[in-house]
Amino acid sequence: MRRNRPRRFPPRSKRSPWRRLFDYGLTIALVAFLAFLAARLDRSAMRTEQGRAVVNDGDTLTLEGERVRLRGIDAPEYTQTCRKAGGDYACGRMARKALVDLIGGRVVSCDGWQRDRYNRLLGACRAGDLDLNRSLVLAGWAVAYGNYAAEERQARAARAGIWAGDFDRPQDWRRAHGRRAEPRPDVLSHVGDWIRHLFGLR
Repeated sequence: MRRNRPRRFPPRSKRSPWRRLFDYGLTIALVAFLAFLAARLDRSAMRTEQGRAVVNDGDTLTLEGERVRLRGIDAPEYTQTCRKAGGDYACGRMARKALVDLIGGRVVSCDGWQRDRYNRLLGACRAGDLDLNRSLVLAGWAVAYGNYAAEERQARAARAGIWAGDFDRPQDWRRAHGRRAEPRPDVLSHVGDWIRHLFGLR
């Protein structure tokens, strides 16, 4: 009668000191990153501004004294000109008018959790059920600036707004005229948005 021999498992390979050091370092870096992200999210709690809007330019408005920069888009500067049919036209003023028309006198609500270097709240704004950020890009009076790339492609294909002629992208126009660059949403901003959406943080 054969005896069942105990099953032998191959011996576990020992991790080298360098591998253990790498694993510990990676764990520490991940914990530090999560702590930094949590601190940043805690310092910049989601806020909602609501009220009658004063439109400053094509992508900036004021709600009850709070200046809000529409996030993820970039409209022509108020004094910027563009070219169409062989002549210049005031595309910056027209971008502002487009935002005024989209709002249509309705109450505007903006959600945001970050601020730019000018202390403006970077917000996703709505007039009623209308997404103002998205609608401006679709109408061709703003370009994608970190978000809304698909909407920009649609506006370009339809030759809507500034896409009907030639123009300098607002960031290039600012650079050529000695203006400071507008900050784009960075990777950490998108991660923060995802975490807030996932856990319903406000």
